[in-house]
Amino acid sequence: MIVKKMPILQGFPDFETVKKMTKNADFSEHSVPVFYDIETTGLSRNSTFLYLIGAVAFEDETWQMYQWLGENSGDEPELLRTFSDFLKGFSCTIQYNGDSFDQPYLEARYQVHGLSSPFENLPALDIYKQLKPLKGLLKLSRMNQPSMEAFLGIDDRTYCDGGACIRLYKQFASGKKSEAGDIVLGHNKEDLIGLGKIFSMLSYLALFHEEYEPVNCEIQDNNLVFTLALSCNLPAKFSNLSEEFYITGSENLVRFLVKPQNGRLKQYYSNYKDYDYIPSEDTAIPKTLSACMNKKLRKPAKKDTCYTWFSVTEDFLKDPSKQKVYLRHCLPYYLSILK
Repeated sequence: MIVKKMPILQGFPDFETVKKMTKNADFSEHSVPVFYDIETTGLSRNSTFLYLIGAVAFEDETWQMYQWLGENSGDEPELLRTFSDFLKGFSCTIQYNGDSFDQPYLEARYQVHGLSSPFENLPALDIYKQLKPLKGLLKLSRMNQPSMEAFLGIDDRTYCDGGACIRLYKQFASGKKSEAGDIVLGHNKEDLIGLGKIFSMLSYLALFHEEYEPVNCEIQDNNLVFTLALSCNLPAKFSNLSEEFYITGSENLVRFLVKPQNGRLKQYYSNYKDYDYIPSEDTAIPKTLSACMNKKLRKPAKKDTCYTWFSVTEDFLKDPSKQKVYLRHCLPYYLSILK
């Protein structure tokens, strides 16, 4: 088995940022995270095997990269035992699509070799799952790691993709192409560096977690424009729109524009199953109040019909607390309809 270790001097978020941005993932306050990525000879957990594990951990004030490369299929048990011992020093793992592939694959291979899984009671953060709500907001056609890197403007990969690495590894393991080992290690290194860069995209979730504060609200060209200060910086600019609103963000500021109708705004409610929509009034009311109405005058509210109206007053424009209430109700709806 070939073992490599090297410091990562750039491309990874600082350790305090990692701790701050994983606070919604049920990690402990004193969590010690480790990023990891694996390379296998295929997707099947039973008919293929693991040949490379890469990990990034924070040690001595620096991110350190570890890589363990099996020289042939016979090295897999040693690879698994080494990684199991390594994980004992950490309290949580971070990966991309690891809940669906990496961890189940590893657990299956541990079982094949009669080894105990190191993942029991070890919390995990799957960045892919965390970022899924951003697909519409950021106009992402796909959610794989290369697509996320492309959104961030990362185009400096020099090594081949995972499929080509399988062929190269087999040549390396058979002794036909010794230099192929460096190529698969290089691919895994790029995956790990990319993982750190993609991690910064968790900052967009501040809009979904109400981690923002209204810092300005004004009427511009008959549009109501909110300026929101986020709890962290965004790694790349974004913009998106629908027929009802426009949103754009850069650094730690987001501008949210919505057009009032006759000086009024819709206030949406997420618990639409508790409401009935009254078409004649173009408004929703709680079912506890509509129960006594003629059934012909009401219909069960849907996500896009569960709203009431309120007037945009000078008091609203000057009161961030009222703006926050409006945003808490309405921003989740607007974000959910983006495609």
